[in-house]
Amino acid sequence: MSPNPADSVFVRACRGEPTPYTPVWFMRQAGRALPEYRALREGSPMLPSCFRPELVTEITLQPVRRYGVDAAILFSDIVVPLKAIDVDLDIVPGTGPVIARPIRTWEDLEQLRPLEQGDVEPVLQAVKELVAELGPKPLIGFCGAPFTLASYLVEGGPSREHLKTKALMYGDPELWGALLTRLADITGEFLRLQVEAGVSVVQVFDSWAGTLTPQDYRQRVLRHSARVLAHVEGVPKIHFGVGTGELLGLMGEAGADVVGVDWRVPLDLAAGRVGDRAVQGNLDPALVVAAPWETVEAATLDVLARGRVAKGHIFNLGHGVLPDTDPDVLERVVELVHDTTRG
Repeated sequence: MSPNPADSVFVRACRGEPTPYTPVWFMRQAGRALPEYRALREGSPMLPSCFRPELVTEITLQPVRRYGVDAAILFSDIVVPLKAIDVDLDIVPGTGPVIARPIRTWEDLEQLRPLEQGDVEPVLQAVKELVAELGPKPLIGFCGAPFTLASYLVEGGPSREHLKTKALMYGDPELWGALLTRLADITGEFLRLQVEAGVSVVQVFDSWAGTLTPQDYRQRVLRHSARVLAHVEGVPKIHFGVGTGELLGLMGEAGADVVGVDWRVPLDLAAGRVGDRAVQGNLDPALVVAAPWETVEAATLDVLARGRVAKGHIFNLGHGVLPDTDPDVLERVVELVHDTTRG
């Protein structure tokens, strides 16, 4: 294979090109399941850690060394660009992002200024260091989708029902549109800067989009996700959401080359919904924690078999690695995927 990450198996699979085997990486592979990560992060709060280039570089590389995955993903968080533009927020352990001043009025919206390169220079420095370290292995950059970031900003933190978010979306569509437009430009610029610094692929995470109906997604969200992806040129784009089985086709329409699929929808069915695009996924992350190896092996082989009908397939979990996951099991999954699909 070429030493150029753009010609790697992972990037070729994203583009739907033939590959010698199925590439694999894991969402949240850089983090909680690894004892070396916990040791390194001890005493370092999450958001400050994301702005320390030496820490970001080491944490990003840890799973590449441990698992033998086909791509690294930048150690970061979806709220990093918001923190970078001085939104008063924190990631509270056991809770998630908490916003000091939720956005519910036009006056509140003024917290969201445009993102500039200097705001995220430490992140971009880490990207450059990682690209040099990784050589032919691609680095994935990412951001949060406008709807998911808006849900945190409007609710003031994580929510199951998203009542305040939907009240704003339905009750003040003009403010809602302005909020998502600003978020799209902030996150789109963050992705563009990551690409300029050297990432080979980008992924947009829409963790809460599954709370929407297809009609609401199309009318109130789709164009904003498309606006994010339109900032990026020259690299493949992955679009992932949780509980988005009924939205997969729409998420592809936003401009993705690859649609990530959670564990609820079989990949062969998902492939039929996303059109001429590759798919990513979708082993249930609970299996690699709770099930015996024979069950994990059978489920992995089933995902691989179903993924063959798609234009391209990147093997992944259907969501992020859970904290109680045994790293040795993930290593065995990588070996199984590679050995089963090679040649």
